[in-house]
Amino acid sequence: MSGSSSQEELSPFPSSEVSSVILEGKPSARIHYTYYPASNSTAIHPNPFSKTLTVFLNGLIMPRSSWEACITSFIESRINSELPYPALLSYDRYGQGDSDPDPDDEEPPPSHGHDIMSVVRALRQFLLQIWKEHLDISNPTQFPSLIFVCNSIGCAVSRLFAQTYPGTVSGMLFLDSIMANSDFVSIWPDPDATGFDPHTLPPGVSVKDVCDTRDKYRRIFHPDVPNMENFSRRNLAKLLPSSSGPSLEGFGGVGPYLTVAGHDWEEFAVQCFASELQTPKILTMTYLNPAWQKYNEGLVNITDEDKAIGPIIAVGCGHFVQKDGPKFVSDELCNLLDRVVNRNEQLKERDGG
Repeated sequence: MSGSSSQEELSPFPSSEVSSVILEGKPSARIHYTYYPASNSTAIHPNPFSKTLTVFLNGLIMPRSSWEACITSFIESRINSELPYPALLSYDRYGQGDSDPDPDDEEPPPSHGHDIMSVVRALRQFLLQIWKEHLDISNPTQFPSLIFVCNSIGCAVSRLFAQTYPGTVSGMLFLDSIMANSDFVSIWPDPDATGFDPHTLPPGVSVKDVCDTRDKYRRIFHPDVPNMENFSRRNLAKLLPSSSGPSLEGFGGVGPYLTVAGHDWEEFAVQCFASELQTPKILTMTYLNPAWQKYNEGLVNITDEDKAIGPIIAVGCGHFVQKDGPKFVSDELCNLLDRVVNRNEQLKERDGG
């Protein structure tokens, strides 16, 4: 594409469609979403992403609105660079944000009303209906080429989606994935364990500090703890017992392109201490950050070796990378799109920024 056009000649920023949909089989509940159409495709400048859909997958706390700054930054970047972009879709799962509770849940929130496989199946149906509506396809039986941009448990959703529906996903951007195989308690030393030596604790850390931290993480993050979304995590470790597998089959029968990004260790430790957790920074730096890094190192193995980048660090970002670093997310999505369309080999590690 030519870089000589003036600002006035650039494509206008697209209007979003903010709407809702009722999924087939669940007539009493609406899922709310925000959709941005793909950039125009012309004979001179065809859009290679005209049949691609980028889907933003939320964590348990941040709803779809948390992606707006990232999406705005991304579209502006593509327009200013005169580069094409795919359709973009963010949504609130059942029981989250603006969406209604899952009508199949038997108990009110907080509860363990449905699991991650229910979320995956609902996502499949949701995407088929969105694709049908926006591309005027009467009976869609195939997915578009999907690119997932995910935070926290959204990364686990994307892995299980790609595993359950092979051949559908072209690329994935993981932003501080949940450690799906962890109970978030055993990460910390156990003072009640046989052979525990308090002298092995970091300087300035007491046994009480460790006990308090274990108790807070048990009460807030253990998979047995229900949430207001009714999204149960009880079987998550069984479904995804390893960060390094299984290997995924992406669009076209090859592994999807993947970028694994983790939080900034220092910023995350600061935020953990400032939050209701009040976790001493040295505990986060000594135990939680290394465990998360090891998990992220495994994630790069779920695709072909030449398709993975990472783990990189989202500098200045805590766990909610889309909130702390929308430009980081925008830049990494641009990089991922370039890799998908150019199909170039990747190095597993590079500097984060």
